[in-house]
Amino acid sequence: MSQAALPERFATVEALEDFMTTPSPQLVADLRTLSGDILVLGVGGKMGPTLARLGVEAISLDLLDRSALERLPKAANVVFMAGRKFGAAGDVPLTWAMNVQVPAMVAEVFKASRIVAFSTGCVYPFVPVESGGATEDTPAVPPPGDYANSCAGREHMFSYFSAQHGTPGRLFRLNYAIDMRYGVLHDIGRKVCDDETIDLAMGHVNVIWQGDANTVALRCLAHATTPTTPINVTGPETIEVRWLAGEFGKLLGKKPKLTGKPAPTGWLNNSSRMVKEFGPPSVPLAKMIEWTADWLGRDMATLNKPTHYEVRDGKY
Repeated sequence: MSQAALPERFATVEALEDFMTTPSPQLVADLRTLSGDILVLGVGGKMGPTLARLGVEAISLDLLDRSALERLPKAANVVFMAGRKFGAAGDVPLTWAMNVQVPAMVAEVFKASRIVAFSTGCVYPFVPVESGGATEDTPAVPPPGDYANSCAGREHMFSYFSAQHGTPGRLFRLNYAIDMRYGVLHDIGRKVCDDETIDLAMGHVNVIWQGDANTVALRCLAHATTPTTPINVTGPETIEVRWLAGEFGKLLGKKPKLTGKPAPTGWLNNSSRMVKEFGPPSVPLAKMIEWTADWLGRDMATLNKPTHYEVRDGKY
């Protein structure tokens, strides 16, 4: 996933997005092997606007409306990004409809397409922090909570219809994408910056640069399998939250406020398969921490969308 030389900092949001959305040579090469258009469903979230940035035709519709889905152009390539997480516990039926019913309809309507379906590491159980993370062979038996379980249901729908119709695809198990305006690093760094207490109960995390995550998502279209198969998408490190807080403390000139004891388990993914297929991420962890501290130190723009990475009961 090689990219241009890494900048020292991002002076503006525009500079950040320009860098994040510059395609790598490997992405360009893979997309040249594809035929047909690319349709992105659910493009309006945190990642979608930087995956589909230029030359995009926007179509507004209700994904829960089967007839509306049927009217969409039958693109040869589909990236499915729709889903419901935050507020999931507040309207459980809607959560299950968005995370299970919509995927089932999309898998049927676009059975002749390649489908890369965004998923989450939350389909895995908590694993020991010293394990190196869940692999794609770890049984998808998620911890309690409607979000995690409905996400497992989403994968089952895409897997079922892929096997039924021979639909090529990948199940994109992401854990966690970051840019300077949101993400686990932003959440921890902001708490250090604002002298807020950091709960260490979820004591270890994985992260990946959002530009790298989007690159893998699009490259997966050229690396689809029949039937669809999962791929963990994250950085190679199991990162200690206490250590992260300390690094931000050094860069921001603050003493982190910490509470709690790290649990022996966490939602952690092993990215070995991703690295084997696509190479290591182009942006290393140290650079992401440095960029985030600089961004926070200058009080730059934020999306105000906490990841809630520290949640262990599955209630969002």
